[in-house]
Amino acid sequence: MQTYGRHLLMEYQGCDREILNNPEQLKEWMFRAAQASGATVVADVFHSFSPCGMSGVLVLQESHLSIHTWPENGYAAMDFYTCGDCDPFEGHLVLCQGLKPAHFEIMDVSRGAIEDANSLQVQDHTVDAGNFAAKLAAGGQR
Repeated sequence: MQTYGRHLLMEYQGCDREILNNPEQLKEWMFRAAQASGATVVADVFHSFSPCGMSGVLVLQESHLSIHTWPENGYAAMDFYTCGDCDPFEGHLVLCQGLKPAHFEIMDVSRGAIEDANSLQVQDHTVDAGNFAAKLAAGGQR
């Protein structure tokens, strides 16, 4: 099936709270994730909230990577929309290293299915209760 893009909707829970509230570190991990996926960053905007939390977006030549954090709850919501040859799942692997989630949930959606009336198509829905993140931290594979 030919589509215009791939969109990962990512939920990370039990994350490192300090990173979720540190704009410099968060930005660094997001840049690493974009690079790992094969994307090119063209702009970035980050905004910190008081007393904590932040929102940020990397505008990519291939679409975008965005985050919204609630450090007080160890929670981050992210979107990674790509087109072309990028693999946003590779970026997710990098984000797991940086955010250190206890568990995550990902919905992988194909966007803009060409020649199909059902343009949004869920390709995969993954829920991890912690084994994946622990395995990744130990140097394991997906």
